[in-house]
Amino acid sequence: MDDSAARDGNKRVFNRLGTAHDRSQKVCFHWLAGKCNRNPCPYLHRELPPPPSINGFASKRPHGLANDRSFSGSSSMPRRPDPDRSFSGSSSMSRRPDPNLQLASNTWGRNHGAGLARVPRRTQDKICHYWLEGNCTYGDRCRYLHSWFLSDCFTLLTRLEGHQKVISGIALPSGSDKLFSGSKDQSVRLWDCQTGQCAGVFNLGGEIGCMMSEGPWLFVGTPNVVKAWNTQTSSELSLSGPVGQVFSLVVGNEMLFAGNQDGSILAWKFDAATNSFLPAASLQGHSHAVVSLVVGANRLYSGSMDHTIRVWDLETLHCIQTLTDHTSVVMSLLCWEQFLLSCSLDKTIKVWVATESGNLEVTYTHTEEHGVLTLCGMHDAQAKPVLMCSCNDNTVHLYDLPSFSERGKIFSREEVRAIQLGPDGLFFTGDGTGELRVWKWATEPPNGPQ
Repeated sequence: MDDSAARDGNKRVFNRLGTAHDRSQKVCFHWLAGKCNRNPCPYLHRELPPPPSINGFASKRPHGLANDRSFSGSSSMPRRPDPDRSFSGSSSMSRRPDPNLQLASNTWGRNHGAGLARVPRRTQDKICHYWLEGNCTYGDRCRYLHSWFLSDCFTLLTRLEGHQKVISGIALPSGSDKLFSGSKDQSVRLWDCQTGQCAGVFNLGGEIGCMMSEGPWLFVGTPNVVKAWNTQTSSELSLSGPVGQVFSLVVGNEMLFAGNQDGSILAWKFDAATNSFLPAASLQGHSHAVVSLVVGANRLYSGSMDHTIRVWDLETLHCIQTLTDHTSVVMSLLCWEQFLLSCSLDKTIKVWVATESGNLEVTYTHTEEHGVLTLCGMHDAQAKPVLMCSCNDNTVHLYDLPSFSERGKIFSREEVRAIQLGPDGLFFTGDGTGELRVWKWATEPPNGPQ
């Protein structure tokens, strides 16, 4: 909601209460902006007390960090569960977009159902940049937020520091008790899931453009090569063929796909007899770098710096459709139920659904104030679908689907480029400063047990 609409709405509320002309009950707009020069001023120079609740949910903001540097409550790392079949990032979507399962376009972007913990938009929800730098002199009197996040639905467990540049990938290989992170500082770090301490650092000699895991395998994209490690057997492979930086990786139809700087998508097939990956295909069509890949229901979707999304048949590896609705780089792709979601530096998140002809068309467009960098989908502790989207204003927004009601916001010193899900309600974010953060969903709704 824009500021003018908010002011009009406040005016209507004051009129209904019969206090529209009571200046003593209104906060000075100039004082809020820090430049009131009237003495005496007929308006308040203090905040009005917040409402006790919103839709039955407390509006308390969490502050502070957990003292426990570990991020696992059990004595051993839980086995990573199978990927959530409702969301698809590197695994198959539950089903292909079905034209017979049409969800009316007016259901997107609407607030459905009471009980969703929405975050109200207020000017005081802006983070204090002086606090970010550790030198805010106002302390508790500061009218801006002194917290790394705004939500009652999740909490920050710990911050893992060590990388010197932006984190470009986070992974949890199956069967491993280590969390892996890759950075443009050319290193891969291993983090002990019990202590939160760094258990190892490997320098790969080149910037890491992406990272993903599939089963016990860890794949890392670097300039001109994909590194592959089997975390159970400790075997290591180098897959050559890419030209320039490898920006994206995904597994589908028993093949590994890599999106490259030259616009190509290379595919390898695993040969169990030789324990190696053999070249399978080179997909051509994009004119600029391929920066995002996702697989869903026998389709490979690729997003590129050429502003397009290409749809590839996984059986024939032929391009069957090119989507041209975005006007800037397509940064990230996500499959949810029968929908494809895409985000771009053009400040939009687009929702695509299949028509009767089988082609994808936009059914809803959500607009942000800044370019959108990364999408990640998960379920909260109450099994409600949540979309996380990172923007280039150093924030991550969390939305309920399909309503796009805001659930919370995460703040960082620099852009969040990597978001990864974990077991038992954990999720991870990595930002441009090289800091890796561990988050956990609340086990109960903000208003307590139902």
